[in-house]
Amino acid sequence: MPSLKPYHAVFCIILVVSLILLKRSSTKSKRYRRRMQRIPKMVSWNVHNLCHGDRTVSSELAGDPTLAPYKLFKELYESKDTDKSPDLASDEDDAKSDELERVKECGNWGDSEPSTLFLRIYHDALAALGRNPLGGVVSPPLMGSHGVLPLTIVAPLPDLCRHMANCIVRAEKEVFLATNYWIFSNASTLITNALKELSRRAGKRGEKVVVKFLYDRGDPKQVWESHLSVEEKKYVGGKVNLPTSDEIPHLDMQVINYHRPIIGTFHAKFMIVDRRIALLQSSNIQDNDNLEMMAHVEGPIVDSFYDTALISWGKELDPPLPMMNSPAAAALVSCFSVHENDHPQKSDGDLPQHTIDSEHYDVDVKSEAKRVNGLLKPRDGESRTKPVTRLLNHTMQSSTTGDAPDEDQQNRMKPYIVHPPHKPFPIALVNREPYGAPDHSSTAVPQNGAFLAAIKNAEHSIFIQTPNMNAEPLLDPLLDAVRRGVVVTAYLCLGYNDAGQLLPFQNGTNEMISNRLYESLETYEEKSRLRIFNYVGKDQTRPIHNKFKKRSCHIKLMIIDESVAIQGNGNLDTQSYYHSQEVNVLLDSPQICRAWREGIDRNQNTLKYGLVSPDDGCWRDPQTGEIPEGSIGLDPGRFSWAKGAVGVVHRVRGTGGF
Repeated sequence: MPSLKPYHAVFCIILVVSLILLKRSSTKSKRYRRRMQRIPKMVSWNVHNLCHGDRTVSSELAGDPTLAPYKLFKELYESKDTDKSPDLASDEDDAKSDELERVKECGNWGDSEPSTLFLRIYHDALAALGRNPLGGVVSPPLMGSHGVLPLTIVAPLPDLCRHMANCIVRAEKEVFLATNYWIFSNASTLITNALKELSRRAGKRGEKVVVKFLYDRGDPKQVWESHLSVEEKKYVGGKVNLPTSDEIPHLDMQVINYHRPIIGTFHAKFMIVDRRIALLQSSNIQDNDNLEMMAHVEGPIVDSFYDTALISWGKELDPPLPMMNSPAAAALVSCFSVHENDHPQKSDGDLPQHTIDSEHYDVDVKSEAKRVNGLLKPRDGESRTKPVTRLLNHTMQSSTTGDAPDEDQQNRMKPYIVHPPHKPFPIALVNREPYGAPDHSSTAVPQNGAFLAAIKNAEHSIFIQTPNMNAEPLLDPLLDAVRRGVVVTAYLCLGYNDAGQLLPFQNGTNEMISNRLYESLETYEEKSRLRIFNYVGKDQTRPIHNKFKKRSCHIKLMIIDESVAIQGNGNLDTQSYYHSQEVNVLLDSPQICRAWREGIDRNQNTLKYGLVSPDDGCWRDPQTGEIPEGSIGLDPGRFSWAKGAVGVVHRVRGTGGF
């Protein structure tokens, strides 16, 4: 394991000390923060007017590409007639019908009609801009939009990188890739190989493609400047290892390192290709044992992602992006068109895997899906579980064995879920800006408004999958939902960065939170409606603690009443709720929600084997009653803060879960 650099150690010490000092905040300061963090009750006319403005960061940069996007964002929206003391939201107040009509006017829905549930959630996300118009990291006129979703991936991390690689090599003008961790690995090599192939193809066309990389590698210099330009000599070696300019002569690449100290992490993970495709994923670019999720979207919503990308980039783009004057809204959506190969297709299961040593790029999404999904077909003489284990045993955990019976594979794992052609549906970006100070005052952001409103407005069911679920403001609303008859299902990862969750003010591990939630419910009927599970891999019959790096899950997803969903980067944990920059979509499509729900359970064994005990919130072996090996259980001990400090070190190094 690599040694911790001195400046990283200093960074960690500052962070831990700051968290401890936070404990000494005055009562008066706490009362002030409690008021400031509440989301406005109404979408004010000021916010309404911002959403109807004709100027956005994207449109202004199209006119003058030399402008710095984040500075422009602040000039357009910061403190300009923001609500000084808007009415505050209360849990009892629902958005009235006339208010929802006004909210519906604050989005470009095309020919689609937003549902009432979607509008209620969007209402509270939008209302948060009354506190801080910058909090959504997107120009307000672009926050609500529409689009289509031709592909979902629920798979190990390399399969997400394979789709990214295919999209990269098919790029014609530009690629914008944003991630939290970028670490030289098999995963990163899938991407860098694709960049080299893109350069080759661009050279053959006699063109040059512009590529922008944005990642977060904490640097002491970011105390003065959050956005650091990274020179080639720094990014071509070491833990980053991007290609040299000589290796990609037909690409023009620029790299930014973005972090807002102390703990304002750039946690976003997305990629935009030619301003026509946006990929929103849960995964970083590194080797790990995670099951991850990616949504591939097209249509006008891509312009919203583009705006967020520019704002996140912050500095002048040199060179400018070629598609700055070519919005996705003005283009035809072609994702559902069928591209015919020039040669006969091989039968299902016969296509070789695309790897770093054997590259096999495909012409379209359907061809990619055929290649990846075909790998789950057993070879001659194999059990049905064996190809699942082979897929999950990539790079880091090649010796892990699967103990799931073949009957568990009757509903065969399908990493690439190709959705049938459908009409565009409402999609909104519900992001949060990064906030570096080690306190809990930054909560009035669209992401948090959407999470809370989704839980509050659920009538039948709430489904959650997240690595950790300990954000304090979400816990009571979840309990209230259970008490009013809503079935709450939560798939959580056992031990995901437990050390980090034991830091002061991080609120504890999943087992501690699960126990607390069950203890708060009084009747058997109520407890039966709270169904908490620990993630179980598709080839396993029990959860495996994250410390062993064998079978973990990093998906971030919430589905309400099987019709509206929030998907993206944001965990339901303290860090994502209060500090990290996150990019999420709120989408209004029962068709997609049903497909996601089915795909989630198809590609893991959590539903069958992962239910925790309502007696204490811990998973227990059905035969022995023991908790899993490595589990902290309900009592982390007297020196849990020290374990938390270790968690910080792992996060900064990129070896911990984040």
